[in-house]
Amino acid sequence: MTAFLTHADSAVDDATGSALKVRRLLVDLRTPQAARWHRNDFLTQYFNALSMSFPVGEQFFIDSVRGALPMLAQQPEHLQLRRDIQQFIGQEAAHRQIHAQYNAHLETQGLVNKWQHWALRRQARAKRLGMHPKSLLAVTCAYEHLTATLAHQTLQHADALDGAEVRMQTLWRWHASEEIEHRNVAFDLYQAVGGNHRKRVQWFLFVLLTMALEATAQTVLNLKRSGTLWRLATWRDGLAFFLGRHGLVWRSTPALLRYLRRDFHPQQGEHGSDSSQLAQRWLAEHVSHWRGVR
Repeated sequence: MTAFLTHADSAVDDATGSALKVRRLLVDLRTPQAARWHRNDFLTQYFNALSMSFPVGEQFFIDSVRGALPMLAQQPEHLQLRRDIQQFIGQEAAHRQIHAQYNAHLETQGLVNKWQHWALRRQARAKRLGMHPKSLLAVTCAYEHLTATLAHQTLQHADALDGAEVRMQTLWRWHASEEIEHRNVAFDLYQAVGGNHRKRVQWFLFVLLTMALEATAQTVLNLKRSGTLWRLATWRDGLAFFLGRHGLVWRSTPALLRYLRRDFHPQQGEHGSDSSQLAQRWLAEHVSHWRGVR
């Protein structure tokens, strides 16, 4: 099997002309995951909530990149970016498909996906208001930075998935690796079509607040439907995950704040080069879990 390729080592796949690779995850999702597949109820339902957002979210990312692509000048220096965009779309389409299967099992467990409806309503409102493609792309850039930051934590800290069902660990780390791998594509397109810093930051703050509120709301709904919302252990585990000594908030805040800088680029800083190395290592060590797709 052909080895994986990433932006970090500047290798280019001869068949696609891109350093990105579309992969098919070789994990059997026909068998439903356990109702409590992680080490505790809170983490199970938090990750389930994130999965619920992905099919609609990934399609939005694809659509926003395609919508902005006509603004990209037909110049030789943009040829590589165009090739990367095609692979970005392929990776996001694969994520959408996998999480649709994942979410179908959640429905059989009695969980109700409200997040997808919130996102669809927001997208419909943006369409009615005639939001400019560049603004929609700025929203995608913001989400891509958030997901890449979460992906870094998932790969950097084993405790994020310790105790989880093995195939679910594989699914989430595969997704995390590819989010890191393509994290700069939408951003580079935004810069190439003349996106400005002020609007990028404004949309990031909007997306950060929206995602925090909706992730919390969907997690609470999942816990309520699963009958575990009012257990003391659930609240203890949730607070520890977010605000504990090594909680997600403390681990992620520096990377999130870095997005506000005028000279920000996804490949720079600790969560740039370090993240790329983490993604490369996981993909190389788990090559039996995926197959490259031309």
